[in-house]
Amino acid sequence: MFATINDLKIHYEISGQKPGTAPWVTLSHSLASSMVMWKPQLELLEHSFSVLRYDTRGHGGTQTTSPPYSLEQLADDIRGLLAHLGIQKTHWLGLSLGGMIGQVLAINHPTCLDKVIIANSNSQVAPPGVVMWNERAQSAKTSGMQPLVAPTLARWFTEPFHISHPQVLREIGDIIASTNPEGYAGCCAAISNMNNIQGIKKLSHPALVVVGLEDTATPLAMSQIIHENWQGSILKTIPHAAHLSNLEQAGVFNELIIEFLKGI
Repeated sequence: MFATINDLKIHYEISGQKPGTAPWVTLSHSLASSMVMWKPQLELLEHSFSVLRYDTRGHGGTQTTSPPYSLEQLADDIRGLLAHLGIQKTHWLGLSLGGMIGQVLAINHPTCLDKVIIANSNSQVAPPGVVMWNERAQSAKTSGMQPLVAPTLARWFTEPFHISHPQVLREIGDIIASTNPEGYAGCCAAISNMNNIQGIKKLSHPALVVVGLEDTATPLAMSQIIHENWQGSILKTIPHAAHLSNLEQAGVFNELIIEFLKGI
């Protein structure tokens, strides 16, 4: 399905329980991915929730606009979609970039979120990180996405998972390669300017912070900073998982999120 929000054509899907009969949960994917990455979580969430998945600006089926983007802009995109769909309040599950968008959405539009899950994410970028994100954006614009596939997969999954799940690696690699270079560059710019710490300190939403212990892209220390500054948040770690912990250790990830969302 598609909706045009502030001149942006957004691709989204609704599944699970009939809207109005169950709480909403919104799923926001990582950089260089799409809503497809949430497949291991769908069946579980659809039993108890109305599930909204969407593709971020410049990703998947959502329109690409000229870079750079900002996290405020990406948060406004989904806020507009929620309003368009008549969703007044939703739980949030965001991984990596999706977690960054969720932070800004909670800061700028606090009443539209209920419980918030921030997985394998970050809240601020130091000067060396700014250089790195600028380099990745420039690489995408000049050489396309294919040269970024192998190093991205190396960060996203542990070596044992590479060996044992080659089909998953091929599928995720195809998604990375098919990401619009301008959309990728636009989101790299949004990440490079991120500094959410002061805003997070003011939040009171129930929050679960999740991180894979072998995540080199957004290491444990980054999740600890989010947890320490988000009042009342819970921090959970997942062994034997790197950046896409929802795929690499789907069983553990699913147990953590459903316990938190349902208050088990």
